[in-house]
Amino acid sequence: MTDEELQSDIIVPPIEENIPLPKSQKEAMPNMTAEQEINIRAETIKTISDIKGDPLEADAEHMQQASKLADEMINNPDLRADYSQYPNETMAYLAGMVAQTNVKLTKQLADYKLYVLNNAVLAHETASSVRDKLGALRIIGEVDGVDAFKKKTEVMHINKTGKELEEELKKAIEDLRGKVIEGDLVDVKEEPDDKS
Repeated sequence: MTDEELQSDIIVPPIEENIPLPKSQKEAMPNMTAEQEINIRAETIKTISDIKGDPLEADAEHMQQASKLADEMINNPDLRADYSQYPNETMAYLAGMVAQTNVKLTKQLADYKLYVLNNAVLAHETASSVRDKLGALRIIGEVDGVDAFKKKTEVMHINKTGKELEEELKKAIEDLRGKVIEGDLVDVKEEPDDKS
């Protein structure tokens, strides 16, 4: 292959100008929560592991490191650890711990919602005053899923061509033609024009 043929096969992407390059890797990182960063790192680690065919297996040391990091994250939510210093196995194990914690938290929140709803129903059933009954009903109505006070608006879009609309109109006129419409006869008096 000649140089000319090689150059014709090279694709050069458009390069924007006047865009400053980050001074460091840290500066290049987008703003993320610790959980987001852990998940992205774990996904990258897993993808590379899958490509290489090397399974990730965390040993006791990796598990201990991940547990220590998780404890630090719980005790100090603003902590931003340098995750790049930890082995891939530790990061993968930590990502699993974070995911499991989120599942437990979601289940706890669902349990709390059910607890509130059940107690609001009980309060309504046992309330002696109308005011207390209405207060309990308000709480029940505001629960996500009940949504008794949400206003919903439905908009239906029907796309028809002018020809389709014209045909429908003609059909409606033909259906009305020749039909007697019953009703009271109303005498309509024309008022004189005030054009003088």
